[in-house]
Parts: sequence; structure tokens; C-alpha cells
Amino acid sequence: MLTKRIIPCLDICDGRTVKGTNFLQLRDAGDPVELAMRYCEEGADELVFLDITATTEKRKTLAKLVREIATHINIPFTVGGGINTVEDVHLLLENGADKISVNSAAVKNPSLIDQLSKNFGSQCVVVAIDIKTIEGQWKVVTYGGRHPTPLEATAWAREITSRGAGEILLTSMEHDGTKNGFALGITGEIASLVPIPVIASGGAGTMAHFDAVFREAGADAALAASIFHFREIPIPDLKRYLQELQIPVRL
Repeated sequence: MLTKRIIPCLDICDGRTVKGTNFLQLRDAGDPVELAMRYCEEGADELVFLDITATTEKRKTLAKLVREIATHINIPFTVGGGINTVEDVHLLLENGADKISVNSAAVKNPSLIDQLSKNFGSQCVVVAIDIKTIEGQWKVVTYGGRHPTPLEATAWAREITSRGAGEILLTSMEHDGTKNGFALGITGEIASLVPIPVIASGGAGTMAHFDAVFREAGADAALAASIFHFREIPIPDLKRYLQELQIPVRL
């Protein structure tokens, strides 16, 4: 079994790290550069930076802040928010991102995934899929969960894989920030359907939730925010816990 990854997420709004519930009621969670440095020291496997208002505000991701974070860390760094073109990705990679994450723009223009994969390689392209249960089905939503789409989650996961996505970041909007556990059913369904890694996101509240999403749902990585930001679960403790349960992690 490949090593499972633990990934903190920096949700950025107005240059600060924030965290809410179901993407609403945002509260300040600290300076993103300081948090990034701390996670690097604590043994995080990767770091994700999401400029959560870039798309809704129709602006580009904060390249200057991306550069500042990148100069202080030595782990893989994924950046998302407001990415619409090949040029946007060039700029972020030049400023220190290792991978980029696209979401709403890919739903709007699926051929963007093909373009990015062709230009930068699939290993650079993470497609974020935000999902909600709508009329009993897991459907894709965009613009931070504000816009429902007719896309069914598993069908969209298959399509983005065929277009060259290298990884899926799967977030259940109903679970986000609740600390009640990951959406195990749909995560497991998608993980078993596609040949690319699936990062589970939304709902982490206890160490047991990470065990469940790795063991029961087969996720390749698990992403969380507030439980790491506010030191509710220290990453070194989490990794030791998982290792004791014979889940392979990098210590």
C-alpha cells in the first residue's frame, strides 16, 4: 500500500487564513506564511492553498502571497482559486507552486483540463470537485457551493480523469467544517472508479475519521483545515496514531 498523505489546507480570504462551516461563517485562523512554516516543521506531506474568493470576485489568485509561502516551505505545494487559463498556471508555477487546482473553471470549460495537462503534465493538474446531495444524488457544485450543476459526481470524476487530471480533491460541502467525519460512501465510490489519487476533504474532526477515510474509503490522502490550524489534532500525533493502526504514513 502506498504511503497515505496528510494535507493541511490554507483557505485564503483577504490575505489571511480563514475557516468556516459549509464554506460560510468564516473566522480568522492566522497568518498563512506562519501556518505554512509550522506545517512544514510538523511533518505535513503537502500543503494546499485555496484563494476561496478569487472566482466569485472574478480576480486572479494572490501570486505574491504564493511566492512568499513557497520560499518558506520544502513540501509539495498546490495552489487553487481563480485559475482560468494556461497563463494563470504559468504565473503560479513561476511563483513557487508545484501543482495547481482548478474547479469552477473546469466545469465551465472542461477542455481547460486537457490544455493544462498537455502543457504542464497531468502530475501538475489537480481537479477539485465540490459536491452536495441534491434530490438524492451527489451532484457537482461550483463557486464555493453556491451554484448547483447537473453534473453527477462519479461521471464528472471519470471525465476529468480521461481529460488528463492527475489527482482529484473531493470535498463534500455538507461535511465541510462539521467535524462529523468524511463522506465515506462517495469518496470510496470515486476512489474505486478512477485510477488517479483521490484526496478526501470535508468533515475531519477526530483521528478516527482519518483511519476511516483511508481504510474504508480507500482515499490516497486526507485534507483538513481547522483541526490543524487551531491545534486540535497535531499532525505528528495523528501520524503516530495511524502508524499504530498499520496505515502507512511518512514520519
